[in-house]
Amino acid sequence: EVKKFDFYSLSTKSYELTAEFMHNFKLTIQYDGTDYLGWQRQSSGYRLQAAGNMNKTKKSRNNKVRQESIQGTIEAGIYKIIGEKVSLIGSGRTDAGVHAKCQVANFKIGKDINLEKFKYSLNSVLPHDILIKEIEEADLNFHARYDVKKKRYRYNIFNADFCSPFYRRFYTHIPYTLDFKLMQKEASVLYGKHDFKSFKSHTKKDISTIREIYDLGLKKDNDIITIEIESNGFLYKMVRNIVGTLIEIGRGKLPSGSMEKILDSKNRKFAGPTAFPQGLCLVKVKY
Repeated sequence: EVKKFDFYSLSTKSYELTAEFMHNFKLTIQYDGTDYLGWQRQSSGYRLQAAGNMNKTKKSRNNKVRQESIQGTIEAGIYKIIGEKVSLIGSGRTDAGVHAKCQVANFKIGKDINLEKFKYSLNSVLPHDILIKEIEEADLNFHARYDVKKKRYRYNIFNADFCSPFYRRFYTHIPYTLDFKLMQKEASVLYGKHDFKSFKSHTKKDISTIREIYDLGLKKDNDIITIEIESNGFLYKMVRNIVGTLIEIGRGKLPSGSMEKILDSKNRKFAGPTAFPQGLCLVKVKY
């Protein structure tokens, strides 16, 4: 018996095609998330964002103030190129204002396409703050979200009295003096497998809060502090909550030894505030 796949689950009609005719395409995507609501499509039903108002000229497209999702914008671009509605599956959801150097997504269609021509055409209709860096045909069973082994995020801080305008979209400005060595010491507590319940925001109750951090490094270069964290998975706003806590520690608002106590408490109210989104970037997805 030939296995069937329902790949238009978000369209107004449900289509089924046999595996013999299916193609699974994997996209590597970069984006500046400043002007978007985040990765996830905001409508519960299928919505071709900007399909009716996506301007023809590059100038008007990029002068437009957008309040859309990355996912929906790319889906609209794909529809414009191939004339088919697709459901784009991302490796994970990035929040409003968060960026990606290496987001991975996949979609399935019942036709073959010329990859080079498709990439060129899609990039030509997408706004300049979204780029399809690579596209390839993947195994039919590949799933951009469920097959992820590790993810790596980077958080950028501009630590000076005033922030350069060239950094404002991709760095969080912290004007206060930070104890960088104490931040490094406190961050080391988070290595390994722990219950990160203290650093979750509004996660569903039935989702496990156990995660394993493989790498967490802090670097300082003059006014720039970079925090990189790699894990087998992240809870909602987990990275930004960890960074917010480290900033409070660096400012002296939380004393030495706080990170371990916060981690053990499994209570969000003891951790620091959620750091601003513009400093966060998804930099690597490993399968």
